[in-house]
Amino acid sequence: MIEFLIKGGPLMIPLGVCSVLVLAIVIEKFIGMGAMERKANKFIGKAQGILKSNEERKIDKVFALCEMSSSPPARILQAGIKKISKGREEIKEAVIDAGSLEVPYLGRYLRILGTVVTISPLLGLLGTVRGMIRAFNVVAVQGVGEPGALAAGISEALYTTAFGLGIAIPALVFYNYFTHRTDRLVRKLESSSGEFIELLIGR
Repeated sequence: MIEFLIKGGPLMIPLGVCSVLVLAIVIEKFIGMGAMERKANKFIGKAQGILKSNEERKIDKVFALCEMSSSPPARILQAGIKKISKGREEIKEAVIDAGSLEVPYLGRYLRILGTVVTISPLLGLLGTVRGMIRAFNVVAVQGVGEPGALAAGISEALYTTAFGLGIAIPALVFYNYFTHRTDRLVRKLESSSGEFIELLIGR
């Protein structure tokens, strides 16, 4: 592996950084989104159960539940409860505003992953150009009688291209997967927010 990186030339350094970024983001998203979805589902079930019940002081109980939870739907519902004395429009506006603040949080690091998808093949292409320039310089100076020196430039070109594509292809797959998963979670939050509004108004 080290030999592979050395043969690829200096552009293998930023490509190596890109590969580390992709790995770190993928691990974080798998762990983070899994935990977030579990917390959100658990909270939504509990909150809706309390709001639909005939319990006394159910709004206070739900508010306390919101404070104990760190999930996005908890923050959204808490914003609506704070405006509960203001009427339907105030509650709706507070819930919508709180929901819009959660969307960037849900999609964090996806922009970085998308950037890596874009620049990795470009860095590989730049390495290809650099390697071919190096190869042609060898030909210009030494002629075609030094196949070893010529092959070094060509191999540098191929290494960077292969490594750039090797990063970009799986990164694109994970980017699309996490984007879809984020969109699904956003739709779930929008649906639960609408239900929370109706339950708070019809309490």
